[in-house]
Amino acid sequence: MVLEEKKLETLQRILDESTYTVALCGSGVVTECGQRTLKSPEMAYDVEEKYGVSPEEIFTTVYYHNRTAQFFEFYREEILRNPASVTETAETLRKMEKTGKLQCIIDSNIYQQMKCGGCEKVIPLHGSIYDNTCPHCGKTYSMEYIRDSEKIPRCTNCGTVIRPGVKLFGEMMNSTIMSEASRQIEQAEVLLLLGTAMNSEVYSKYIRHFEGNYLVIIHEEPHFLDDKADLVILGQPRQILSQLKF
Repeated sequence: MVLEEKKLETLQRILDESTYTVALCGSGVVTECGQRTLKSPEMAYDVEEKYGVSPEEIFTTVYYHNRTAQFFEFYREEILRNPASVTETAETLRKMEKTGKLQCIIDSNIYQQMKCGGCEKVIPLHGSIYDNTCPHCGKTYSMEYIRDSEKIPRCTNCGTVIRPGVKLFGEMMNSTIMSEASRQIEQAEVLLLLGTAMNSEVYSKYIRHFEGNYLVIIHEEPHFLDDKADLVILGQPRQILSQLKF
């Protein structure tokens, strides 16, 4: 308990003294509210049982184009029916933004919890379930429009199948977004890894750009690369961050 209190005090000091802090939000920020991620073993098993294919196969552009009805059945039921909710993580990051203690959030989660929680400077690496567009005429559609569609959601203007605003497995990353994420990390004095680890499939290539003062990890399970960080606190980000004062 004393050790954890000292770590919290250290984290508070690091953030208070920083003039440029960037937070990376990983899958642990999704799971802390009870939601499952597509790559979790439980989710993979349930999807294969229900749809006969793995999440890595169904959540792709190939499936979207060639088996459109099945893709949207999966997308509505498994992604949109119960989106990840906003937790204390987003609330604390919003407070940090407003007090000038957080300059950027880089988010890999399609549920956009940080944006929904009131954060403003968010880079959505993998897009958002809330941004959907007709690829033909450009008309935009809400998440609810796709969620509540009975079959394949089509544009009310031209009848084209609507494209969900999320990055599907195997798609190329947006180079502009990648460059901005790298630039933000290069500027950071403090880099917060929330619900993710140093060897993250998503973030490892970005973390290499960090040359600041403190790399801080907050996640539930210890990882063999934790010793590369300046400060590691084990626990859900929502539990740790909510104890800070801004």
